[in-house]
Amino acid sequence: MAAERYLIVNADDFGQSPGVNQGVIEAHECGIVTSASLMVRWPAATEAAAYGREHLNLSLGLHLDLGEWAYRNETWMPVYEVVPMDDITAVADEVSRQLATFRHLVGRDPTHIDSHQHVHRWGPVRSVLAETARKLGVPLRHCSPEVRYRGEFYGQTGKGEPFPDAISVDRLIKILETLPPGVTELGCHPGVGDDLDTMYRSERAQEVEVLCDSRVRAAISALGIELCSFARVTMRVGGEE
Repeated sequence: MAAERYLIVNADDFGQSPGVNQGVIEAHECGIVTSASLMVRWPAATEAAAYGREHLNLSLGLHLDLGEWAYRNETWMPVYEVVPMDDITAVADEVSRQLATFRHLVGRDPTHIDSHQHVHRWGPVRSVLAETARKLGVPLRHCSPEVRYRGEFYGQTGKGEPFPDAISVDRLIKILETLPPGVTELGCHPGVGDDLDTMYRSERAQEVEVLCDSRVRAAISALGIELCSFARVTMRVGGEE
């Protein structure tokens, strides 16, 4: 790597629905997305994995799915929960299941690991995923010093209220201007259509437009930032580069 600043643009929720898949693919082929995180429990995961097998320049990680929460009545309420997240045995078993499913679908190990709604930042989930990432030799979001994470490209507030300015072209360029030296992961959630029943839905199409905007790519070039994928970082972590 010759540049000073490297940027991984990682699309979460790949495989959650056909519309999300289409948005991720468009943002990769026509925009700046370089990596994606696969939700293996959802029906559209098979389609997403097939695309990943055929397009190796899009690195694929595991987006661990233990549940989803929505902000309702002044609090975060569970929409669904896969296993109790305070049960370390249940969490470990579910991580093993989803990792095995990922390997079955994709035919290889993930290049990185993260989780739906960042649930691995707390409790037993953090320790289980940290050990899994260590064994695989791959980065774990928020926990791996070789990759910083930037999550402010997100079109809602902390209470789930619309915040479209956060996913505008101008806002993304400002984020790019403040990237530090080294490797940074920028999280995003592209998608199209209306086939996903989730609190983050209409914002996804706006993300696709911004990620594919020519002004963003021009800014990346002008700032001397090099786009890369988790596959290259994983090689460095594993000592193969």
